[in-house]
Amino acid sequence: MNNSIKLFHWLPRILCILAILFISMFALDSFEKGLSIWQQLAQFLKHLIPSFILTAFLIVAWKWEMVGGMIFTLVGLIMSPFIFQLNHIRNGFSIAQSLNVVLIITVPFILVGILFLVSYYRKKQSL
Repeated sequence: MNNSIKLFHWLPRILCILAILFISMFALDSFEKGLSIWQQLAQFLKHLIPSFILTAFLIVAWKWEMVGGMIFTLVGLIMSPFIFQLNHIRNGFSIAQSLNVVLIITVPFILVGILFLVSYYRKKQSL
């Protein structure tokens, strides 16, 4: 395996792990005063559900790059309007602020999906 193929093999995996860790940090806001430790733990685990789902997608992508690439690209594209709407309408953010949130949260997963697809096709061409 040459260096270019190695780079495109590991880059989407590392970026995906970092993006999932970033998304997981948002679960830390579930700890509040006045709740028991069990209530806080339940809230924390509930907030981690998206991270668990994304980790399952990463496991699929690790084994089947083409399928994983399509999954991550679609997840990013489908979630973008929902994230925008949630921040713009529900939270009252400006359009620019809402677009920034979309860029920060969903674009990394679109990029990961594209990189998994590039990795798949580069490996296929090298055979």
